[in-house]
Amino acid sequence: MLFQHVAIAGLAHIDAPRRLSSDEINARLKPTLDRLGIKTDVLQEVAGIHARRLWDEGMQASDAATLAGVKALADAGIDPDKVGLLVNTSVSRDYLEPSTASIVSGNLGLGDECQNFDVANACLAFLNGMDIASRMIERGEIDYALVVDGETADLAYEKTLERMLRADSTEADFRNELATLTLGSGAAAMVLARAELAPGAPRYRGGVTRAATQWNKLCRGNLDGMITDTRTLLIEGVKLAQKTFLVARQKLGWVVEEMDEFVVHQVSKVHTAAFTKAMGIDPKKVLTIFGEHGNIGPASVPIVLSKLREMGRLKKGNRIALLGIGSGLNCSMAEVVW
Repeated sequence: MLFQHVAIAGLAHIDAPRRLSSDEINARLKPTLDRLGIKTDVLQEVAGIHARRLWDEGMQASDAATLAGVKALADAGIDPDKVGLLVNTSVSRDYLEPSTASIVSGNLGLGDECQNFDVANACLAFLNGMDIASRMIERGEIDYALVVDGETADLAYEKTLERMLRADSTEADFRNELATLTLGSGAAAMVLARAELAPGAPRYRGGVTRAATQWNKLCRGNLDGMITDTRTLLIEGVKLAQKTFLVARQKLGWVVEEMDEFVVHQVSKVHTAAFTKAMGIDPKKVLTIFGEHGNIGPASVPIVLSKLREMGRLKKGNRIALLGIGSGLNCSMAEVVW
């Protein structure tokens, strides 16, 4: 779906405050590492993740999403009562019901005419939320939409480390759960608007999506942990990304050398290197944050976009590719013109 009348009126991210280093994790896991004879520092040497951020105790996904929502609304300069749609895209959630979106909506004081709901699609959900909101804006159903995401990895770390430290944990258990220890916490939010209401704001052109759902068993997670076939996920994920990238080049007119920035979903050093090599992307055009923040799930793409703006790397007229992939497998690629 391509859009003619959608702008990004507001954008914000929140970094979780507490730094947990991979050295600290390795020190805690030393009894298991020694017992299993594991000498390679997979988190740092292979994944390239030296730290991740966690929230202070008691922070819920809705709290984090609310903080980002407040900041994005302020960035857009609009009152909450103008928002016609709130989409929460967090993997993390407060409860199975009610929706986390309803809690965020209540926290923000959004109006009774504002639709609100959760969209869940692993690490791809924020881009899905942008597309859903943009369709409603393009048809003239609403003027403004707010897409939010708040990720809280604290419980997953606590429970995964407990399991890894059990005396009966095996090397296979360790390998299957290791990807959980690459996760990070953080939050992001974006205000989308009818373009005429935000003159001069970056435009969201939309994008393309492709699926390879025969691989839906490669990564399966709950709130307290995740089991991942990292090798096959990497191989099949890159294949799907190449297929999606080809369609994006056709539908969006992408010429790799002409794109100014590539905002890539942040997983690890290995994934990013394989991704950029397969697509022929200049690594200098890819801001990476996984080294200090880990994999923040669906929040990673908007967080990187927000950080690029904060760094002053986004100039008027820049073409920015948003590249997202989520377990399932699903892949979306879209474009923002700054």
